[in-house]
This record gives sequence, C-alpha cells and structure tokens, in this order.
Amino acid sequence: MPVLRRHPLAFALAAALVALPAAAAEMPKDPEVLDTVEVEGQNLTPLAPLSMEGATKRLAERAGATTLVDAEALRNGRVSTLSDALGFAAGVFVQPRFGSEESRIAIRGSGVQRTFHGRGLVVLQDGIPINLADGGFDMQSIDALSARYIEVWRGPNALEYGAASLGGAINYVSPTGYDIDGTRLRAEAGSFGYGRWQAQWGGHSGAHDAVVSLGGFAQDGYRANARQENHRLGANWGYRFSDTLDARVYLTHVDTRSALPGSLTRAQFLANPEQAAAGNVLLDQRRDFELTRASLRVAYRPEAGRELLVSAFASDKFLDHPIFQVLQQDSLDRGLDVRIREEGEINGRRNVFVAGFGHVRGDTRDDRWVSRGRANPDDHRGARTDQNDQLATSTTVFFENQHWLGQRWVAVVGAQALSAKRRFEDRLPVPFDASFDRRYDAFSPKLGLRFEAAEGVQWFANLSRSAEPPSFGELAGGPNVTLVDLQRANSGEVGLRYSRDGLDLDAVVYRANVENELLALTDGNGNPLGTRNADRTIHQGLELSTRWAFAPQWQVALNALVNDFRFDGDAAFGDNELAGLPREWLRAELAWAPSDAIRIAPNVEWVPNDYFIDHANTFTAPGYAIWGLKVSGNVSEGLSWFVDGRNLGDRAYVATTGVVADTRVPFNPANPAAVRPPRDGAYYLPGDGRSVYVGLEWRL
Repeated sequence: MPVLRRHPLAFALAAALVALPAAAAEMPKDPEVLDTVEVEGQNLTPLAPLSMEGATKRLAERAGATTLVDAEALRNGRVSTLSDALGFAAGVFVQPRFGSEESRIAIRGSGVQRTFHGRGLVVLQDGIPINLADGGFDMQSIDALSARYIEVWRGPNALEYGAASLGGAINYVSPTGYDIDGTRLRAEAGSFGYGRWQAQWGGHSGAHDAVVSLGGFAQDGYRANARQENHRLGANWGYRFSDTLDARVYLTHVDTRSALPGSLTRAQFLANPEQAAAGNVLLDQRRDFELTRASLRVAYRPEAGRELLVSAFASDKFLDHPIFQVLQQDSLDRGLDVRIREEGEINGRRNVFVAGFGHVRGDTRDDRWVSRGRANPDDHRGARTDQNDQLATSTTVFFENQHWLGQRWVAVVGAQALSAKRRFEDRLPVPFDASFDRRYDAFSPKLGLRFEAAEGVQWFANLSRSAEPPSFGELAGGPNVTLVDLQRANSGEVGLRYSRDGLDLDAVVYRANVENELLALTDGNGNPLGTRNADRTIHQGLELSTRWAFAPQWQVALNALVNDFRFDGDAAFGDNELAGLPREWLRAELAWAPSDAIRIAPNVEWVPNDYFIDHANTFTAPGYAIWGLKVSGNVSEGLSWFVDGRNLGDRAYVATTGVVADTRVPFNPANPAAVRPPRDGAYYLPGDGRSVYVGLEWRL
C-alpha cells in the first residue's frame, strides 16, 4: 500500500492573531510642520484565490454562461448533498440517487448516464482538478460547507481552467485565514438517522494565514441498506513572501463508506419505495474509498494586470467496491498546471490575455474477484477474475483573448489543444488479452462577443467546439472492453445577464451538435452493445435562473431548465429523445425575512412530465412535485439556527433513474413481425420521503 495510506493524514494547523501594542505619545502644544514622508507597506491579503467580489467581476466579464454561488448563503439549511449546494445554480441539473452525495449531475446533458463517479464536467478545488486523470470524478471528494464560493462555468466557457468539455467546469474555492478569523462550530441532525458536524478554525498573523476544517456525516437513509458515513479533513496554509509573491498549500483527507440500496423496478417502487434491491442486500454492495490529496499553488503578480499561477498536486485513492463483483482500485494521480493572465491595452483598448498548460497522469491497479457477499462478511472476495494496470494522461495547452472593441463591445477568441492517452495492460489475459493503448487528440476553438447594453445589463454570444476523451469507465468499466472514440461537439449560445434594481437574471439559449456521444447503446434488434459512440446527437435548451428582491423583506429565487436532447437520424433510434433527464425541471423558493431573527422560505421542486429512461423511448419515469419549508434566523451575533423540512407532502417519487438503450423484449428472428413490448426492470432510484432537519452554528 502507498505510504500515505499506511500513515493516514492527521495534523492540526492553527493560526492566531498577534496583537501589536501601540505607543501613545502626547501631542505637543505647538506642533511642528514636518516634511511629507511616503511609507510603503505590504498588502498581506492573498494574491490567490480571488475574493468573492473579484471572482464575481471576473465571471461577469465572460462572453459565456457563468454562475457564482455564495456558499455562505447555503448555511441557512441542510448542506449535505450536491443538490443542497448547487440546486439553485443556473444550468445545473443535480439529483442525489438515494439521498446521498453520489448524484446525477449534468450541465447541458453532459455525462447523462452517470449516477455515480461523474463524467462530462471538470471539477476543481481552488483551480486545481479534482478529476482523476481519465476524467472521472467523485462527488464525495468535496464538502460544500468548506467552500467560500463556487464558480460554475457552463459549456465550453472554462478555458481559463483549460476546460473544453460539453458540460463545463465547477470550481469550489476554499476560504483563507482572511475569510475566517476565529472558530466556527456547526451541528445538523434530522430524519433517517442523519447527523453532520463541522469545526473550522482560521486566522492570520503577519504574512501567514491558515484554515482547518474537520467534519463528519452519517445517516441510515430513507431506504434499506443505505447507510453512509463520511469523514473529511481539509486545510490550507498561505504565506505572503512579498507584495508580488505568495504560496498556498492545500491538504485533504476523505474517508467515505456508502452502502448501495440499488435500483427498483416500477412494481417494487409502487409497492414500497423504501426497500432495497434484493441482490444489493445479498451481495452487501458498497462503494467505499479513502482519498488523500496535497497541492501547492504559487501566485506571482509582478505588477497590476500581470499574473502567473503555478499549481502542482498529488492524489492517492483506494477504492473498495463490492457490487456484482468485488472491484478494488489503487490509484495515484498527479499533475502540473501553469497559467498566465495579462491585462493591458492594445491600440488604446483594454485587452485581457489568458494562456496556460496542464498535464495530469494517473496510474491505477485494478483488481476484481467473484463476490461472496454476506456469505463471508469479513472478506467478500472469492476467486480472482481480472487484474489490470491502467495509465491515463492528459495534456492541454490553451489561450483566450478578450479585446474591448469600444466601451460596450468585447470580442473573444480562444482555443485549446488536447492530447490524451489511455493504456490498459491486462494482467490476467483469460480467455484473451484485452490490452489496448489509445491516444486522443483534439483542437477546440472558440469565438465570442459581449455587449454591455447598460450598467448591469449584458448580452453575450459565442461559438465553440468541445472535446472529451473517454474515461476507463467507458473503455473498460463493463464486462468487455469497448474501444470508443473521442466525443466532440460544436456549440453555440446566446445569453443575458441582468443585475439591477434588486433583480438578478441569468438566461441562456444554447445548442450543441454532438458527434460520437458516449452512450450505452443496442443494435437495431435490441441487443446490448455496451458503451458506444452515437453517430449524431443534439443537445439544446434553455437555462433560466433569477433572484428578485421585489420588496424590502421579500425575495423569490427560481432555477429552471428546458432540455431537448435527442438523436439526429440514428440508424437504430431515429430522432428519439435521449434518456435520463426530464424535459422540464424547476426549483423555486419564496423567502420572507422581516428581521435577522427569522427567515421563512417555502420551496418547491417540479418535474411536470414523465421522461424516458431508455433511448428507444418505451419506458418512462413519472414526473413529480414536492415541496418543503425552511425556517432560519440568528439568535444573537455569531449564533444561528435552521429547521429544514423536505418533501413535506411525503410524496413517493423517482429522484433519478438508470439509463438504458432499449427496455423492449429482444428481437426474435423467427418471428420478425412480433410486437416488442417494454419490460419492467430495475431502473428507478426513489427520492427521500418526508424529512425534517435542524441545525445550529456558532461563530466565536
């Protein structure tokens, strides 16, 4: 085992403010006028990360769809799942698969088939990738309670982070010792055996600042066999060498244990949505892992408008995943990222140039055994069935230039070059050697335009190309190797950002013509083919998010999506809808806050129509509407509370589903004219029933 696992990360960092006494002097009766003396001192606030105000300004200057989530505003309710953190982030669809941190998360239909170990997005912490080198990411790796703010870059708009994927990028930015000055203690408890605690300490002294966050979470779950436990430690320490140079070290340790209740058939869901799938219980199916991660970022700003960021990271992960087989993966990922940013003028017009280079490498040992499940609870492993070594690398070079054509018009041009490798060495070549070595290269350009119609009113449009190489989940995640190609897309969007008179509005219309989309497909006769490249697909829709303070004590928030994802003349599926996401989805909240002591906010989540769970469009998941109520307030300075009620109507609903190609009975060549009716299968993942959570937070 790696050294990091033999000695799990355990440390304590603390920083205290140092009081410097000041000497008092008596003012002379007849003051003497002295010569002016200029005194220069260090500005000790960090060069990076940006303050929330700085991040808001930079995101607003994009000729593309972006969102900033103030993590402080999340703390007036339960903060447990990705849905709690990103449920009101424009353009983001996120649904926990059984009340857990593992979720289906998609932007513009990215990675639509994944309800765990996500794909199709670049997820970062403080600008440094959380994704493994092959592109997959784990939702449990990040705690939203430990973030200061969250940046969402939708579609191929995140070239500043070297991302050019269909979905975009999500960046969790940690607080520094300048954001947290003292101690924060938080406790949450509620239904289904839920409990969460967190302790944070932060401060600064001289050129040093530091933050430490410790947290734990456990719940029995709404469904049987759904017990979860997570423990996290995160810390960062910064040192300001001078006005132009600083460095920050980040450390993270995650220990997570999740039982898997599995998917239910429609009949099982209607009979009892709280039950677990029998096979999951019999085999004691779980997904457990330990992750230790360290990163370093150095920021150099020799003068205003010029910036160099250099980041390096290493991540050690061990996955223990007994499902229909026992899967264990031991992986080590490391990477280097260099970014420059220069603001100046060209021909008297403002110009912002960003360029960078990134390289990541991941080495994984993958072992698989027959699962003995509960027949041997101490060790589920039976006979070995497979062993392989996986190597993934990804190298990106990118640039983006914004040029002000006038006071109101800004033109954007950018591009990314990508080269990725996936090498698979079969260590147990029985009955055949499944080894492969694949390389994926792509070039993704971007053109954009932004128009400042008035103060707080922006229109933008862009055309871009995205490219996404397959992860090992697509290449070797199933029973057979499937050598798929790179997924590409040509995308366009037109959007409006409006922030005036108490109204914040984000509205975007987009379309992506996708080539070689990575999907689980069948042939024309319904025979499963595993993950394949679809020929042509279309992803288009509307993203709408708004917050409106329409009266001094009232505010309404809304996040809505209209999705139109479909095949485009496919040989097997014609122009059918792509399965997995509802066509319409809405979340809304109305808040009344007459004082700091009380805030009352009813909320609703609505999927108005049934949606398909198979690409053949034969089987659906039902739409639903659930409502809740959140009440919160401040008892005194530094002490706050909340009561958060979810699904108070106790509606049995399907939160998310599996995605399959065709639910119909297989084609029978002996009777080609026979009707192929859909079959009920284990596709449904029920959402939580009625639940209530309470919490307290102290700031000392």
